[in-house]
Amino acid sequence: MTEQLATMEFHPQPQAGTAKPWAFPAPDRATLPNGLTVLRCHRPGQQVVAVDIVLDAPLDTEPEGLDGVSTIMARAFTEGTDKHSAEEFAAELERCGATLDVHADHPGLRISLEVPVSRLSKGLALLADALRAPAFDESEIKRLVRNRLDEIPHETANPARRAAKELYKQLFPAETRMSRPRQGTEETVERIDAAGVRAFYDAHVRPATATAVVVGDLEGADLDAMLGETLGEWTGNTTQPRPAVPVTADDTGRVFIVDRPGAVQTQLLIGRIGADRHDQVWPAQVLGTYCLGGTLTSRLDRVLREEKGYTYGVRAFAQVLRSAPDGSGAAMLAISGSVDTPNTGPALDDLWKVLRTLAAEGLDDAERDVAVQNLVGVAPLRYETAAAVSATLADQVEQGLPDDFQAQLYRRLSETGTVEATAAVVNAFPEDRLVTVLVGDAAQIEETVKSLGIGEVTVVTG
Repeated sequence: MTEQLATMEFHPQPQAGTAKPWAFPAPDRATLPNGLTVLRCHRPGQQVVAVDIVLDAPLDTEPEGLDGVSTIMARAFTEGTDKHSAEEFAAELERCGATLDVHADHPGLRISLEVPVSRLSKGLALLADALRAPAFDESEIKRLVRNRLDEIPHETANPARRAAKELYKQLFPAETRMSRPRQGTEETVERIDAAGVRAFYDAHVRPATATAVVVGDLEGADLDAMLGETLGEWTGNTTQPRPAVPVTADDTGRVFIVDRPGAVQTQLLIGRIGADRHDQVWPAQVLGTYCLGGTLTSRLDRVLREEKGYTYGVRAFAQVLRSAPDGSGAAMLAISGSVDTPNTGPALDDLWKVLRTLAAEGLDDAERDVAVQNLVGVAPLRYETAAAVSATLADQVEQGLPDDFQAQLYRRLSETGTVEATAAVVNAFPEDRLVTVLVGDAAQIEETVKSLGIGEVTVVTG
């Protein structure tokens, strides 16, 4: 009997189609009668609409001794209005499938709503109520204050959070708000009450200095009517924002060890301030910083992770602190990661060697090409959701950037050469102008760190 073998029929492999040109979407801009600026961006197929409200309430406007009041106010926006109690407000959000998040930071306050387009009108109405007439009930404020006080010890115990707190304290002048924790200290948060929250709201929350960003599939949605009936009913004074205080810092090379006896790892955070997005060097700085420590193939990871095995990963990044067209803004330029305690000294030594080699030899074209591909080539995937587009547009508003900034940034990244990227990253991370914070066991690492000669070493109680 002859055995019959089964045959398999293979279908032709699908071929890639013609690449379509992509650019970061440009919004349409308008202003409501109450002074609220509106940016809208139609994104076909995005049935979950993202709405970001940018409020001009930077942390340095908080009253003296009330650090954290903007955070408490932000959280209280979702804790009831003149129409709904806190429980009712939460239930109404859930009923229309919406989420509402609020965040206070140095540049200002951000309220982010995501809601299905079929429930957009209801979502905007709830958002408008939160902005127009928040309850700021005394019992809710007390609860939020207690919650915040409970968070602070956990943040202090977290090595990464503790490192950031110490870096800001040491880098910025003591009299400036930027030197102190974003969400306040135990001492300042304890002083916050409903009256203080209401006073801060009255002073800084108004449509005339706010912007609403709306992104999603708006086909068939009468957005003008929805806005007019919701956010258009929000009123407030027309006082203009006060001029921003220039960001200054002391980047004299020095080291601070936050002592954690018995720690098996050392958390490291190395930083200084540098150019923000208004500076012409920003694209080159982004590209060069990515080559230094933006991904698993970066120089820092290649040496500290792949070759030496000191760490699971080290990252270099630039985070805008506050951006302004007049040059008063700045970005935090930093390197962060963690290493095992016995290798803290060798890891820092190798890190500085990477910086010195970079300054002496520069980047190569292959590094630059990979960085451009990773930053520019994957941008369409990064902005697949309405929330990602809305957040970036809100960043541009917050930082006083033109509406086409992100689109132009990708063009400029593609045009930036290797030499230009090298110069930018070397200027961003000069080996003798970096403030280093180490959270770890001082008894085990202090002497080794001193021997590196990267700056005066001071031990801080953890």
